[in-house]
Amino acid sequence: MFINVNSISLSSPANNWNVISMGQYLLSAKYEYNKLWGSDTGRNLKGDFSGTLVGIYPKITLTFRKLTRQEMNIIAPILDDSVQSLTYYDPTKNSETNIYTYSNDWSYENKQIAEKNESFSCTFISTRRRQ
Repeated sequence: MFINVNSISLSSPANNWNVISMGQYLLSAKYEYNKLWGSDTGRNLKGDFSGTLVGIYPKITLTFRKLTRQEMNIIAPILDDSVQSLTYYDPTKNSETNIYTYSNDWSYENKQIAEKNESFSCTFISTRRRQ
């Protein structure tokens, strides 16, 4: 699509805001641009829609490949942090952009107590609307 291996990066207070390129750890990235509508939004009795668009909030789901213990030691503190800084390609702006995010809960599975865990996903949601 629009990205290359180094176009997604993450940092957080847990790693002193040191930027880490995620391309080497990822299988895929899913981009969502969720609209948040105001409380005045709805349909009238004729069925006409009206309302106020508060903003569009990017939501990016990263699917990580199987990671070694050392790689998990790098990534896990960022996923556990309350805030992250994420850089990605925004097709609306036609450029890379940086957003502050919070992330969902995450987990991984280690089948047969192998040297690497199974692949897993984590979602990062923008704390502010897209400018």
